[in-house]
Amino acid sequence: MLRILLASTDKDSLFDLKTGFEEGGAQIVWAVTCGDIFLRLKEEKFDLIVIDEKLPEMNGLECIEKLIYLNPMLNCASISSLSPDEFHEASEGLGLLMQLPEKPDKEDALKLLDHLKIILNLTKKVS
Repeated sequence: MLRILLASTDKDSLFDLKTGFEEGGAQIVWAVTCGDIFLRLKEEKFDLIVIDEKLPEMNGLECIEKLIYLNPMLNCASISSLSPDEFHEASEGLGLLMQLPEKPDKEDALKLLDHLKIILNLTKKVS
């Protein structure tokens, strides 16, 4: 079973995303702050971390940058209101799997899961 950490202060806006992940066979764990993510990562392993752009202490891309600095092998996606070009510019070098819209839906979840499964299968073959 895939384990996904969703980080957001607005669980309601991610209800459809969460539901899509669960329907795709994933287990969901929640965090509210970037600090919460770091604490969870010390104790648990996740296949994917999805971070909302609006976190209390910093924006989502700043949090992802800190996470990737400590563990470059994390699979991360970001919920962002930036245009695709602006997002590409802001996230370049972070190795994100995908940009998700502000209110991601089940289809977004399933698309991201498919992408993640391909990556996980590739890394298993290399290991």
